[in-house]
Amino acid sequence: MKISLDTNVLLRLIVGDDEAQQQIAVKALEEAELVAISVHALCEFVWVLDRSYRVGKADIATAVRGILDMRNVATNRPVIEAGLAVLDAGGDFADGVIAFDGQWLGADTFVSFDRKATKLIEQQGMAALLL
Repeated sequence: MKISLDTNVLLRLIVGDDEAQQQIAVKALEEAELVAISVHALCEFVWVLDRSYRVGKADIATAVRGILDMRNVATNRPVIEAGLAVLDAGGDFADGVIAFDGQWLGADTFVSFDRKATKLIEQQGMAALLL
């Protein structure tokens, strides 16, 4: 079977706060021929780990990389790597994803009211404008 994961399955898999659901998630992933994970699900996953579970950025990055290393995972790796680069630099994963995606769609400048985000995006080699 080829499956697409909801964020809550990723959370149960990594957080393990419900052992029964964690085992079900592990079994589903192990048995799947393909596990499709959308960028949106990973953005939500990172946000929930950060805001609800208070997981540190380094541990979140490790969790995302662990998911990417699974043998049967399919995702938009260049976008995820852009998000991880900003997360690793101390910023928000979603800002890196948004900037990369915008560039892919034809934009040449990331625009935000977030001073930290624009600085980190510039450090990644992309043009950014603080409004």
